[in-house]
Amino acid sequence: MAATSSRSSSVSTGPIAQPRRAFLRFGAGLATVGGGYVLYRPANDRQLVFATVADAMREVERLASAAVGPLPPATAWSWSQTLVHCAQSIEYSLMGFPAPKSALFQNTLGRAAFNLFALRGRMSHNLAEPIPGAPVLEASAQALAALARLRKAAQDFSTHTGPLHPHFAYGALGKAQYEQAHAMHLANHLSAFDVMN
Repeated sequence: MAATSSRSSSVSTGPIAQPRRAFLRFGAGLATVGGGYVLYRPANDRQLVFATVADAMREVERLASAAVGPLPPATAWSWSQTLVHCAQSIEYSLMGFPAPKSALFQNTLGRAAFNLFALRGRMSHNLAEPIPGAPVLEASAQALAALARLRKAAQDFSTHTGPLHPHFAYGALGKAQYEQAHAMHLANHLSAFDVMN
């Protein structure tokens, strides 16, 4: 009599498979945080990294003092729109985001995304995704006004000593964490621009 195999073709649902499935579901969710955080990597990206908002603002000033232009197809926004968007992000950390994600999201996927970005020192997100609930970025925005707004937002953040409002995706952040979040956000956007020769 021939021996029959006791191996089953079905996937195990034992104690090892269950956490693996949960991890895969979590990873799939994390990959779509904010419509493309984490895995989004535009082409033609300078891969800038800044430790502080002040470091990022030095690059803003360098670009603003010359003929700055986008590195297609890295961004769909103009220089002015990008400056306004970055200013909005800093301003909202001081006064509150208009449409935050749920506390559940912030404490799970949002927190995981921030921790991953912090660990690698660089964020990745869709550079054409507005802050939820923020006013539409006007295509006709003037560069000088947008630059002045970002300068003011960065200065206000630097001198702010009171409580900070939770980030719309990451949730509650301390001052040092927000400094890192803003520096990474600026680096991601500024990486899509350079001085045009």
